[in-house]
Amino acid sequence: MNRLIKTIIFFIFLFGIKTVSAQNVKISGTVTDKSNKALDYASVALIHLPDSASVALQATNQQGLYEFSGVKPGRYLIKALMMGYDKNQSATFEVKEAAVKVPAITLTDRSQELKEVNIISKMPVIDQKADRVVVNVEQMNTAGDNALEVISRSPGVKLDKDDNIVLKGKKGINVMIDGKLSYMTGMELTTYLKSLPGSVLSKIELISNPPSSFDAAGTAGIINIKLKRNKMQGFNGNMNLGGGYGRYEKVFGGTNLNYNIGKVSTYLRLNAGHYNSYNRLTLNRTIGEEQYNQLNFWHPVTNSLNYSTGADYFINDKNTLGIMVKGYTAPEETKVNSNSVNYNAAGAKMGGTSMYNPQSNTEKNHALNLNYRLKTDTLGGELGIDADYVRYDNSRSETFTNNYLDVNDQLIGTPIDLRNNGMGKVSIYSIKADYTLNLNKKLKMETGWKSSWVRSESDVRFDSLKTAGWITDPRRTNLFLYNENINAGYLSLDQSFKNLQIKAGLRAEQTLGNGSSSGTNTVIDRKYWKLFPTLFISLKLDSNNLITAAYRKSINRPSYSSLNPFTFYTDPYTALQGNPFLQPSYANSFEFNYSIKNFRVLTLSYSVNNGSIWEVAYQNDLTKETITRPENLSRTTNFYMATGSPFDITKWWNNSTEVSAGFNRTQSAVQGNGYNAFSWNWSVMTDNTFTLPKNYSLSAYAYYDSPSVSGLFRSLGSYQLNVGAKKTFWNKNATLALKVNDVFNTSAFRANLEYNNIKTYWKNEWESRRVNLSFTYKFGNMKIKTARSRRTGTSDEENRVGKN
Repeated sequence: MNRLIKTIIFFIFLFGIKTVSAQNVKISGTVTDKSNKALDYASVALIHLPDSASVALQATNQQGLYEFSGVKPGRYLIKALMMGYDKNQSATFEVKEAAVKVPAITLTDRSQELKEVNIISKMPVIDQKADRVVVNVEQMNTAGDNALEVISRSPGVKLDKDDNIVLKGKKGINVMIDGKLSYMTGMELTTYLKSLPGSVLSKIELISNPPSSFDAAGTAGIINIKLKRNKMQGFNGNMNLGGGYGRYEKVFGGTNLNYNIGKVSTYLRLNAGHYNSYNRLTLNRTIGEEQYNQLNFWHPVTNSLNYSTGADYFINDKNTLGIMVKGYTAPEETKVNSNSVNYNAAGAKMGGTSMYNPQSNTEKNHALNLNYRLKTDTLGGELGIDADYVRYDNSRSETFTNNYLDVNDQLIGTPIDLRNNGMGKVSIYSIKADYTLNLNKKLKMETGWKSSWVRSESDVRFDSLKTAGWITDPRRTNLFLYNENINAGYLSLDQSFKNLQIKAGLRAEQTLGNGSSSGTNTVIDRKYWKLFPTLFISLKLDSNNLITAAYRKSINRPSYSSLNPFTFYTDPYTALQGNPFLQPSYANSFEFNYSIKNFRVLTLSYSVNNGSIWEVAYQNDLTKETITRPENLSRTTNFYMATGSPFDITKWWNNSTEVSAGFNRTQSAVQGNGYNAFSWNWSVMTDNTFTLPKNYSLSAYAYYDSPSVSGLFRSLGSYQLNVGAKKTFWNKNATLALKVNDVFNTSAFRANLEYNNIKTYWKNEWESRRVNLSFTYKFGNMKIKTARSRRTGTSDEENRVGKN
């Protein structure tokens, strides 16, 4: 701790020297049009001579004014540009000790010339950057898709049997929304993403190896989902409305409103949906010489509401205050039916069970973010402070009626009735500060600190119906409390050479956690800290060829719910259980990329995860019960390689195809016995857009995944085909899209689970074949104004809410 305090004092001292030594010379001026009218939000760059380096960049205010302060002595000029105008620049001037007033810069309107220009280029669907892959969702046909389905179409992304996101064959992904951690995993994240229409997504950023300024959590990296927010001056927005049908109906709609003027920029997003769907799970278990065939059918009806609103107040050119409030609620009524038929070794029917389980569930999330930004100098130095509060609430009310049947399907005895009223709460508080300092034109330093506090509470109360009425069942009733504090600090240096860029960082994280369970008298007490290095190298061979390489060490902490030792039965033979003895897992990840003119020629990824957390099933051959709980496996290894990027086959046919191959291995002792499973796998994905006359377009998307190993599961192959059509009209402000998902109804998760006395075939199906129709419309002022991009202080804590 003394070393950390000394380090902080050193950087404060360094910052003080930097501030004192800089001369406070100001440069100011105005930007106008030919009629001498002030142009607000024009981009103004301060250019140093003779090297023509851009020292600082800002936008003019409502009066067309700009001002640069803390400018070092030297020769400079000002460049100004704005959409719809020809760019212009000032005469060269000298900066010494006195403030400089630059004569007004006049920009000429070229709107008449624009009418003669036909713009035929468009943004690619997949954009390969040096440190991430960007999916431009607005270039896709997302009619009727939810956000989870859109994400699953991204390069290297798959969904496992529980709809958890897997990136390049690795679990442990962190999901961010607009640069802010979502605080959700598992069922909570799945529910939220399924309730969010794909039409409100703008971009998806796939960041396999985040730098040290991000939390070290997330052994598979980060997926940042950017929602639509128009960066225009004045009032503008868009709205969407759509519906679909497969086996049941779906209806959704929403609006995105923005008001950006002067010193204030505000926005409001609202999205609501009604989703009637189903899941069918088939389990075929071999227990000894007997066969148990089980069919579970879930029929949830969800009505969801998502909201997000915020405002930025630009105090002056240096200081900005911001606030953001977001949340969602998703009440759900679910009917669950489970039927199991048992056969002996000769194949004769022995009997069975049936269960009826109606549920009323509600999930709520509310979050508040306060942030402050200070531009410390004209070289790009910035101090950012974020304070966050997040609250999750979920409630569950359900009844179970279990019937045991004989060989003739006649009831044995009386039905067994149970009921459950449970709740869960998670509160997260976080504060963080990040400071960026350009030590010179080619060397940048970043440092920061973050602390978070989490309290998780789960209260489950089961009753059994007896002759005397409802009696509390102590085996199924439990109160679980868990508190955690994480403190972190980081430092990174970014050095640029002629064609080479190197960025190295080190992050330290301390974890303090304690918890207790009333049902099992279990106590959790954890104290540990670790160092997490990162290294990034980018080499430009020439203007077209780029090579990047990255290394990152990361941690995957157990979710709060997975530490809860309570056993929850989903049917008479199947249960889920937490594990208070879970430990965090650690991964070392390496990645290499080679691209030519933004075309990804080759991506190589290799990671080794020690202590990775996977579900392990325990089967009791006498009671026929299977209880699944998360455990640390000794070692999982993942290798991934891929090639492919979007390109135009013709002027009217754009194709994005990715071919990938991988190797996965799981090595561990499982229930006292050694387990070693591995396999090579491959997949291909192709997304095609056909541009037709009169603003029509057609689309076709297909993929195939070969069998693979995922933890203890051996997944079988799967494939899917989607087709669609789209029409834009009303000056391209309106879009009507039609889409058919999973034309041949082939999308399903199929796997075998086989080790020790476990031998199970698993098949999970959902309402993947659907017809969807959607309408979107954008309106308002189209003058561009740059909006801030910010990342809040809440970290992997929220990503662990509800994670299994």
